[in-house]
Amino acid sequence: MPIARVHRIIAQGPDDASGLQAAIASGTIDPAGILAIFGKTEGNGCVNDFTRGYATQSLTLALARHIGEERAKAVCYVMSGGTEGAMTPHWTVFERVDGDGEPGPALAIGRVHTAALAAEDLGRMGQVRQVAAGVRQAMAEAGLSDPADVHFVQIKCPLLTAQRIGEAEARGATVAVRDTLKSMGLSRGASSLGVAVALGEIAEEDLTGALIGRDLGLWSGRASASAGVELLNHEIVVLGMSKGWSGPLAIDHAVMADAIDVEPVRAALDRLGLGAPGQLGQAARDRLVALLAKAEASPDGEVRGARHTMLDDSDISSTRHARAFVAGALAGVVGRTDIYVSGGAEHQGPPGGGPVAVIARKA
Repeated sequence: MPIARVHRIIAQGPDDASGLQAAIASGTIDPAGILAIFGKTEGNGCVNDFTRGYATQSLTLALARHIGEERAKAVCYVMSGGTEGAMTPHWTVFERVDGDGEPGPALAIGRVHTAALAAEDLGRMGQVRQVAAGVRQAMAEAGLSDPADVHFVQIKCPLLTAQRIGEAEARGATVAVRDTLKSMGLSRGASSLGVAVALGEIAEEDLTGALIGRDLGLWSGRASASAGVELLNHEIVVLGMSKGWSGPLAIDHAVMADAIDVEPVRAALDRLGLGAPGQLGQAARDRLVALLAKAEASPDGEVRGARHTMLDDSDISSTRHARAFVAGALAGVVGRTDIYVSGGAEHQGPPGGGPVAVIARKA
């Protein structure tokens, strides 16, 4: 029976694979079982954040020494740039092994790489449909037939560059947007709506390309999308609870209504047996395996009626402000800074809020 293992490894930089290598050398991680690695790297998280590709290359090369280049490239590397504030750069390694563990339901993992996305499909229904199909495929790999058992879908999606736009226009195609930074938001949004379609949160017939990035009242409560220059396709990782998996790990999720709405996260922690009236104590922190969250600056320029300036800063992207702000709020709840907070939550939770997933060891 499959068993999911999740390992959190501190990184000293985007090229630091030493912690992963040490875990493999000690037998803590079997490299043959690695399905995905989520990373927080200390870049700017924008179009020209090459720390994501650097980290992906470094981790791929490290794994190739143990399992060969082809299998190393099959791993889903979801690198999220930006560790503003006190967020700790780190890797979260998702591993599948087979054996006899404590009975399920338990954390289940499925992953898939889609085909490359044509530049003219980015931010349009073509991307929504490709992601929806990929999510369904990843669910099947994890043995998750009921969308209700899915708690989080992490996607790494492409963005547009001047070169990619030029190539599309040279073959007579048009792109959804020519602003490369705005293409990140459109890609995240279309990917998230693809998750919503796959999980039955939104019917595909209720969507049109004109609604993507505009009608933010349409959203998924379990999608997390991060755009990057380092890929042309989608890397999709589905996390859920399945009776067909065993082992000590469980996952739950919450949806923050705004950037300081931590009570739904406390409720998810409580459902996993980590409830606390204040910050988690040491024993509970030791059981917390991973916290994954989305963050964005509220598009109306306010948080609970008070003005924020994240959207007015022409020097620093609002996604960087939001990551630092939400990471601080969540770190105050769980007492850890090695958490995964990704900026830009278009169609991921209500405007200004975002989905959160908690993975913990069972009591």
